Amino acid sequence: MISTSKLSRLENAQGRPQPRDIRDLVRYYKIENTPLGASLRQWANAAQRRGWWNDLDDEVLGSVLGGFGLDAHISYEADATVERIYTLPFLPALLQTDEYATAIFQDMESRSEDEIAQLLEVRARRKQALSSREGMEPLKLVAVMHESALRQAVGSSEIMHDQLDTLIEGSKATNVSLHVLPFGAKPAFTMTCMYAYFEYEGVGMEQDVVHIETHAGYWSVEDPDKVAKYREAHDALVKASLSEDGSRALIRSIRDEA
Repeated sequence: MISTSKLSRLENAQGRPQPRDIRDLVRYYKIENTPLGASLRQWANAAQRRGWWNDLDDEVLGSVLGGFGLDAHISYEADATVERIYTLPFLPALLQTDEYATAIFQDMESRSEDEIAQLLEVRARRKQALSSREGMEPLKLVAVMHESALRQAVGSSEIMHDQLDTLIEGSKATNVSLHVLPFGAKPAFTMTCMYAYFEYEGVGMEQDVVHIETHAGYWSVEDPDKVAKYREAHDALVKASLSEDGSRALIRSIRDEA
């Protein structure tokens, strides 16, 4: 019950299918009670909503550090099942306190109060993914951070003390796995730059992708062979790092030194 012109546009990727179109196709191909059918209907409904990050100020997203591509980074994160990250010299963004993040925005990026408020709102929305997401399980975070991130002074000693306390508590969540790569570990591949490996699961989902963070912004790695190497590299980082309990013990010792 659609026109041939609409059918042609859809088949040539020149139009957006409506939820009712997908509903009819799911029924026609008899995949109503299958994972693929459920995913297609979920994606059709989600496509009707703009990502919350699309309404953000371009100047706010265009930060001095890692601004270019932040909107893409957030969109990858919104749909990922697992996010595997490596950070230095700062702590994982999703586990930062507002005070810690504010100190970075002020001291490193010279942000205005209005911009900082918007950036903190963005950070808060991103953090929500660790506890709940509409139509999806909470994001699973597998984070490796270099020991230097724990010892890098950000803001005041009070800010660092509270941040390390928050880090310890956040690492106890069932969907968070936090490891510290200590100074005593042998050098491992990919340990010199921050990156995030976004992993997707489910029938028909997009392939995994890597986002590398630099001073010039985020750079995507989408070639399957290269992405696979980054997965192997992150697994190697986890293996070279302290265990989750050992990582928390090190964080506590550094906190108590502050």
